Amino acid sequence: MKDRIYGLIKEGEKFRDVSKYAEALVLFKKALAISRKASDLDGILDSTLATADIYRMIGGFDAAVKNYEEALEVCEALGNNLTAADCMVGIGLSLRAMGLWKDAIKFIAGAKKTYKKEGDKKGAAFSLWAEAGALRVAGDIGKAIEKFKESKTAFSAVKFKSGVAYALCGLGGAHRISGKYKESLEYYKQANGMFSALKDKFGTAYSHCGIGNAYRMANKYSEAMKHFKNATRIYKEIGDIVSYSYTLWSIANVYKIKKDYANAMLHVQTAQKNFKKTRDPRGIIYCEMTQGEIAFMQGKEALAVKKFKSALEGAEQRNFKLETCHARMLLSQTKACVPFSKDACYKKIGVDTGLMAIPTNMP
Repeated sequence: MKDRIYGLIKEGEKFRDVSKYAEALVLFKKALAISRKASDLDGILDSTLATADIYRMIGGFDAAVKNYEEALEVCEALGNNLTAADCMVGIGLSLRAMGLWKDAIKFIAGAKKTYKKEGDKKGAAFSLWAEAGALRVAGDIGKAIEKFKESKTAFSAVKFKSGVAYALCGLGGAHRISGKYKESLEYYKQANGMFSALKDKFGTAYSHCGIGNAYRMANKYSEAMKHFKNATRIYKEIGDIVSYSYTLWSIANVYKIKKDYANAMLHVQTAQKNFKKTRDPRGIIYCEMTQGEIAFMQGKEALAVKKFKSALEGAEQRNFKLETCHARMLLSQTKACVPFSKDACYKKIGVDTGLMAIPTNMP
């Protein structure tokens, strides 16, 4: 029975390694069903954890948390502290994607404590990277950059190239938000080269999207679109609906700047539909802001104000500092006359931006 279970898991891992997530998920679920019938705790743990990881990668965050929690219970029964820490980071990453950054940080901090206690340097580096991502979602950009740098150093120390590349992507994103677009492009280009060498499809797509956004912020739209197209092709191929949708939002912003409203709305509405499906509040907020800008540019100011207010409400409700600044800034450009100070809002969270007019080239 064990041979059958681990044969399925091994096959599933082969598919996961080449980013064939749907095929991997089928095999992991089969292994889990057999493990449950046989009451094989090790098999249940390994297949549940693998299933959770796949769900997280394709945007099934509720299912991911459910599977991580089951795996965590098995870890406790087996006394497996390190795998329990892996589960906690997984829960943290899933909660982060759902906008629950405060809860995410708690789980990640608990995992980091275990990794340090057990002397797992690679795990500790991973928890630093996850923490940095949660801080970015929270809008603490300066702190996020600091943690991404720490994670890159930690991954380098254990010679984990994939980890270094993901840390570089994190630095690329955080630097773009902070207003340092040249640095952002360099980080993403470094990551893209590493991911290509590692034949990591998801990482390659992720870095292409980042390069595209860095070019977009430099007003180099044709170069941006080339990289967005590379990213969307790979994301569609591997079934990553969330990352695909963020790329669609980026493409919509290029069309918005060019005043191609039909294409802008087509892309942003598709992205919003997907974000609602995966329960990604940040994605929904960004789509509302973009739709508001398009409405404003078309002379539909009442609709624009409605969209901006909805985005602001969502951002404030979840304490998203960056998105709160964006929504307030957009409202300040309308007849809603919401008072806004760029210095008081953006600079407070480590962001230096020229955003103060519609249409914005939002980072």
